[in-house]
Amino acid sequence: MAKPFRIAVLVSGSGTNLQALIDTVHGADVEIACVAASRPDARGLERAARAGIQTEVFAQETYGAREARDATMADWLEQRDVQLVVLAGWMELLGSAFVRRFAGRIINVHPSLLPAFPGLRSIEQAVRYGVKATGVTVHFVDEGVDSGAIVLQEALELSYPAAIADIEERVHGVEHRLLPRAVRLIAEGRVRLDPVNPRVVLIDDVD
Repeated sequence: MAKPFRIAVLVSGSGTNLQALIDTVHGADVEIACVAASRPDARGLERAARAGIQTEVFAQETYGAREARDATMADWLEQRDVQLVVLAGWMELLGSAFVRRFAGRIINVHPSLLPAFPGLRSIEQAVRYGVKATGVTVHFVDEGVDSGAIVLQEALELSYPAAIADIEERVHGVEHRLLPRAVRLIAEGRVRLDPVNPRVVLIDDVD
């Protein structure tokens, strides 16, 4: 019997995307091997514990420098044979050394149609700009800010006046579908970078 594809999920807050992964992909073919949190009060830790998933807290203030925290966390992940690192509401930057160590094996879910509105408060940015559509992007993580190759995207139409809370709820619904789908595709070996243009992600059809 084939071993499950092992992922780690990194969280900072409530962990609703983690819960979506627990509910949809955590099982025989994909295993959430561990959950790391940047804050000891992250509710994602409770969700992981209820599912019997190993957890650890890597608060930057405990280590002093981000580089020290990142190195310790990277060691912890590698000791657990993690094949993919999933940022699911991880609200801190990861240093270049960490990203290089897991190059091509980190994905993030972001609440906009990248490359539009990277960084923090993307929904608020979109509303201030008056765009007619926003959405969700799952992308590979590189050393920039929300600048890695795009795996999946889904758009949402906006109307005005726009209530941020309502948009956030709609965006979360998309995230909870799109992130598990991306994880499944990667676990199945169906995601690869175009050798001609590494900005382009190709998704292979199932035979």
